[in-house]
Amino acid sequence: MSDRKGTGVAPAPASQADDQGDDGGEWLDELTPRQIVAELDKFIVGQDGAKKAVAISLRNRWRRQRVGDDLRDEIMPNNLILIGPTGVGKTEIARRLARLAGAPFVKVEASKFTEVGYVGRDVESMIRDLVDIAVNMVRSDREAEFEPEAESRAESRLLDLLLPQSSHVRPAGISPFGDGSGVPSGKTPSGPGERVGGDRPVFVAGPAGIRPEGGGEQEPPGDPSDGSAVDRWGRTREKLKQLLRDGKLEDREVEIEVQQTPSVEGMMLPMGADGMDFNFTEMLQDMLPKRKKRRIVSVSEARRVLVQEELDRMVDMDEVVNEALFRVEEMGIVFLDEIDKVAGERGGTGPDVSREGVQRDLLPIVEGSNVQTKYGMVRTDHVLFIAAGAFHVAKPSDLIPELQGRFPIRVELQTLGEEEFVRILTEPQNALIIQYRALIETEGATLEFTDDGIREIARIAMELNDRMENIGARRLQTVLTTLLEDILFDLPDVGPRSTTVDRAFVLDHLSEIARDEDLRRYIL
Repeated sequence: MSDRKGTGVAPAPASQADDQGDDGGEWLDELTPRQIVAELDKFIVGQDGAKKAVAISLRNRWRRQRVGDDLRDEIMPNNLILIGPTGVGKTEIARRLARLAGAPFVKVEASKFTEVGYVGRDVESMIRDLVDIAVNMVRSDREAEFEPEAESRAESRLLDLLLPQSSHVRPAGISPFGDGSGVPSGKTPSGPGERVGGDRPVFVAGPAGIRPEGGGEQEPPGDPSDGSAVDRWGRTREKLKQLLRDGKLEDREVEIEVQQTPSVEGMMLPMGADGMDFNFTEMLQDMLPKRKKRRIVSVSEARRVLVQEELDRMVDMDEVVNEALFRVEEMGIVFLDEIDKVAGERGGTGPDVSREGVQRDLLPIVEGSNVQTKYGMVRTDHVLFIAAGAFHVAKPSDLIPELQGRFPIRVELQTLGEEEFVRILTEPQNALIIQYRALIETEGATLEFTDDGIREIARIAMELNDRMENIGARRLQTVLTTLLEDILFDLPDVGPRSTTVDRAFVLDHLSEIARDEDLRRYIL
């Protein structure tokens, strides 16, 4: 068993939780397979068999977390192959499933890989990408937890920059530079005549008392027992804080110090370094000296920089990496698209570095092996792999037998027809009609679709798929773009207006194109 510790079931990232807030905010530890299918129904029409299969696979991962330690490692994930033509929802199902689970998810094209030892990306790079995504996900979660405190600290540092004061009127421990030293970071005044704060007033203590740097009228040191100066400074600071929170100082400029990380882009890396470039790049960055630079920026930009600096200090990256590796090993999802492109008849002459060679390299990762990443070794025994392909030319049986056995669940997605196209245009929360309506409303116009207009669009899309290449629901995008082309082009010039798309409107704009073989080939 892995000795890494984690939360068992990962909470969803804050951004995803916000997206799901209107839907009840239920997550993997609360969702049953039936509820998972209901969530997928909000975005994907039909394909009930595929939704049911992925819902069971996802719920089984939750169940495995609650099995006893002696049996937990023996339960393997239910890897799936989704079979169906393009545009029927294979990728969308996997993408929505990963968002729903709040799990690390990476989508890769199997056709981009080559066999180890040849030029190109090796299959282990997908696990390295998955770990990078998990680290960013966990870091975002931690930053969301610490953000209120980081913003408070950044606000205090901004006030110190906006209201620098001499030490004899500033309460102990407060510095105009936010670090308690009284001088900018990295600067040490060598004598009473050196200016350390740019154009800020610097007060020098000498035998004659306290005076501003560069001469001028001497400032009395004041009686330490008299707190009037401290009180005035405190009241002014409070007024500035209120103005800062009200957003009335956003355009004021302040001077901050930022650290510049040396760039190693463009440097020559060792040949065939796809598997080691991450270590080599980080080593170079650590070796090169880091420079600090003083910049004059607006308050709004300074707040962003200071908040990020505070978050960098507060987030424990060792803990982040530990949690990220745990999530990858226990809940990671890899979506292997175009798996049919690496399938083919066996027994050809010569090495096939992009087909059977890739399958041989995929096999140990899907079976379960250790992959070296820049964050440490990752075990892939319990990573869920979802493969997808159209399989127009090749068949799932053309994969090598060992790889077929590692994808025990096969789900065939159905070809979409006219009724499904009508539902796709109207039912999902992100339906194309809703998207185009929102785009047009940004310019003050309105766009309405009648039922007979929607049905005519679906009929033309289905007819085009039958006569030409079947690209599934993606045909609706091309049909709608062509249908609304004149409206979208003329809208800024003609101004706000109301347009109703009915059957007559669709026939007037598309019937000629749909009937003309040559035009249909190049436009739709």
